[in-house]
Amino acid sequence: MPKHRPPNHFGEVFPPVPFDAGRYAKRRRQVFRQLGEDVLLLYNPPEAHRTHDLFYRYRPDSDVYYLTGFEEPEAVVLLVGGPCPRFIMFVRPRDPEREMWDGLRAGVEGAVTCYGADEAFPIESFDAEIGRYLEHARTLYFKFGRDEQFNQRVLTAFRAAARRRHRQGPAPGVIRDTLPLLGRMRLVKDADELLRMRRAADIAAEAHLRAMERARPGQYEFEVEAELEYVFRKRGALGSSYTSIVGSGPNATILHYNTNNSRLRDGDLLLIDAGAEYGYYASDITRTFPVGRQFTAAQRDIYDLVLQAQKAAIDAVQPGARFNAYHEVALDTLIDGLRHLRLLSGSHDEIRELRTYLKYYMHRAGHWLGSDVHDACTYFTDETRNGQHLYEKLRPGCVVTVEPGLYFAPGVNDTPEHYIGIGVRIEDDVLVTRTGNEVLTAAVPKEVADIEAIRCAALTQEKNYA
Repeated sequence: MPKHRPPNHFGEVFPPVPFDAGRYAKRRRQVFRQLGEDVLLLYNPPEAHRTHDLFYRYRPDSDVYYLTGFEEPEAVVLLVGGPCPRFIMFVRPRDPEREMWDGLRAGVEGAVTCYGADEAFPIESFDAEIGRYLEHARTLYFKFGRDEQFNQRVLTAFRAAARRRHRQGPAPGVIRDTLPLLGRMRLVKDADELLRMRRAADIAAEAHLRAMERARPGQYEFEVEAELEYVFRKRGALGSSYTSIVGSGPNATILHYNTNNSRLRDGDLLLIDAGAEYGYYASDITRTFPVGRQFTAAQRDIYDLVLQAQKAAIDAVQPGARFNAYHEVALDTLIDGLRHLRLLSGSHDEIRELRTYLKYYMHRAGHWLGSDVHDACTYFTDETRNGQHLYEKLRPGCVVTVEPGLYFAPGVNDTPEHYIGIGVRIEDDVLVTRTGNEVLTAAVPKEVADIEAIRCAALTQEKNYA
């Protein structure tokens, strides 16, 4: 069987990421340089209820974490620009009784001594204190979130500051989304971020290979999902970076399928789309392989075409290229292949113009990747051409996913019988470098010969599942 395990990586347990106050202070200084005399307000929402009085495991807002490293719920971060920029935090105060149940809190004192805030207040005082920080700013940068009550509290403070405009001088005149301010900054990863993303990719790569080696006809999809989750946590990831997709047979044609409760059948394909989150940075990998030993002829036709499109798209991920360039390359390759297989009729240009390919390929070829799986940056610039906004250019330090696919769902008209129920997607995480690109998830095999060798070995000899 081919060797895919890079030495000194697979099997290594990565410890929790240590807190480095200087790293976050440096990022805040970058924001202050852009902020001028405006104000940026970020928010860690409360814990989300799972059932009754139980909560989901907490994850901080990505922007809050990016600028502070603060992980506790119910916290406000305020960056106030001006000649003397200030970093203010509103946090939950220390509470020995609650800490006995839920764990230690930084408290107001810790926000200053540990996290570097210039001032800190109990979260309960937010409404009373926020007004004075808005009084002299023309713009408030704030991302409206799902907490409608908090959104309303910010709006109330904003309106109160605006009413004082004529009496006390300039007050906020507009609320702007944080995306233009922080999105571009987060788009290019620094060395610490890339280290976390490499570890997230390495963990997920091992998990995918384990699933490829251990999947068996007759198992349930959730058993394969359990193999993924085991590696994620065993290696030191916080868990999945999104709900894992483990879809066999026709389930693989459902783009966001995650019920994961069907039995695996010999002769079907198994599509696994799963990533690990390490240090609040994501990986995102998809592989498709036979439940049995080999691809059928029809499955291989589709798989080879998707792999060809993915390789061509990866080659198009280059510094200076527009973000959409690699999608266009993947789409052109898929259209040519579908015409060759006589699954689409008409000329290449007609298929593109009429978008008849959408019945088999209905998504883009990738997205930004970082702290969020769909990382928080716009895909378009302010530049225009022929009245259309241009896509962002890829820059060294950007990370994208490359994930073309083809899906032949039951019930789609004019699909030959032997293709029905086939779903194939192949996805890698690709870092843009100064000279080209680097595939962070290359450790997971995707060549047909390698996959079939792994599957044959897996089904020929018994594995130790301990």
